[in-house]
Amino acid sequence: MARAHAKLSEFDPVWDRIREEAKAAHDQEPLLGGLLHSSILHHETFEQALAYRISLKLASSEMSEQLLREIADAAFVAGPEIVQAARADLVAVLDRDPACHRLLQPLLFFKGFQAIQAYRLGHALWADGRRDMAYFIQMRVSETFGIDIHPGAVIGKGIMIDHAHSIVIGETAVVGDNVSMLHSVTLGGTGKEDEDRHPKIGNGVLIGAGAKVLGNIRVGNCSRIAAGSVVLQEVPPCKTVAGVPARIVGEAGCDQPSLTMDQLLNMAGGKAPG
Repeated sequence: MARAHAKLSEFDPVWDRIREEAKAAHDQEPLLGGLLHSSILHHETFEQALAYRISLKLASSEMSEQLLREIADAAFVAGPEIVQAARADLVAVLDRDPACHRLLQPLLFFKGFQAIQAYRLGHALWADGRRDMAYFIQMRVSETFGIDIHPGAVIGKGIMIDHAHSIVIGETAVVGDNVSMLHSVTLGGTGKEDEDRHPKIGNGVLIGAGAKVLGNIRVGNCSRIAAGSVVLQEVPPCKTVAGVPARIVGEAGCDQPSLTMDQLLNMAGGKAPG
């Protein structure tokens, strides 16, 4: 019985699918063979492949790939929930991004996915009291991916950041599960206050491109923030807000806006943002 349980625990359909996709990609594009072998096929587990990919991207003359990989390997062993969240993020990208057709793509090519996983490593270091190393990870994520996420921020699982350019998430921000956001989103503060000063984003929220959510305010579960909006006040659950400053313009339109990714505003029964 113990042996059966051990085999069941080793079953990883996400990793199995990634490896099959890598083999197919190798057959279709042999010139990528080195990349596919070093990043995917050389590794026995998803954890190993993820640690390799993060360390490769973040390495610099100041910190070698080998040292970063050892840090990531240790963090993943101590906190297996980090890699479980990465699996959820991977599936989220495949489900919600129409440009994504394989699980292989985010792991190899999409900086939004890669930056979130590097943040997760930095957050684990932050929680473990290794603040300077966490700041180093934050710096390298910003330099490499153009995304600035403070390692103290708390981010749930099933996160999809599309295009992912110029994302800023502050130190005391909280992002729930199954959130989708597009490029140039800011979850920021409003001044020099030094305590809890950043937004709290609920589960299932969709944040459009260029939206700014500022201050210690709550955005309710399953709400939508229209592209280009500046949100300065709390948003009730299941509502759509738009404008500068943003205000409620209608219902969210569905149970899970972050999953449907519908960013069109239906103004029937509502008022246009002013």
